[in-house]
Amino acid sequence: MKRFHEILLAIGQLNYTWTNTESLLIYLIAGLARTDKETAIVIFLTLNTTRARLDLVERLAKLAKTPAPCRQEILSVTQQLARQAKLRNKYSHCIYSFDETGTRASTQLMQIFDSKDSIKYGKIEHLDDSEMKRITESVEKIGQTNRAIWAIVHKYSFPH
Repeated sequence: MKRFHEILLAIGQLNYTWTNTESLLIYLIAGLARTDKETAIVIFLTLNTTRARLDLVERLAKLAKTPAPCRQEILSVTQQLARQAKLRNKYSHCIYSFDETGTRASTQLMQIFDSKDSIKYGKIEHLDDSEMKRITESVEKIGQTNRAIWAIVHKYSFPH
């Protein structure tokens, strides 16, 4: 059962760190759109996906009125988040299976893969030590991105 708890803790940390960091896009939206935090929250919540939120922040950053150094810093953090989103999405959209002892775990992806004349679904992958390491590293990278976003918010005096 120890492994069972380790996996749940790692996935919980991944989701908590991700959600906390994604919410910081509110401050980037506020600063780039030159609006207040409350308006930025409404904009953020109106967009239903991480991809839509990242697209908005990137497009606002690319406007001519955004100073080049600020643009580059923001595009860097949005690219970092987009990279980490893949792993986070994988573990947010799967079913977990454990053996009777709780020591062997696997995931079953809840996605459909279309090919020209057939579909596949439910890809099963083992959640082994290597994958646990990927999750831990992702949590660390998301945390670094979190700190980078806060640095941008303070450096450019964005509303917070």
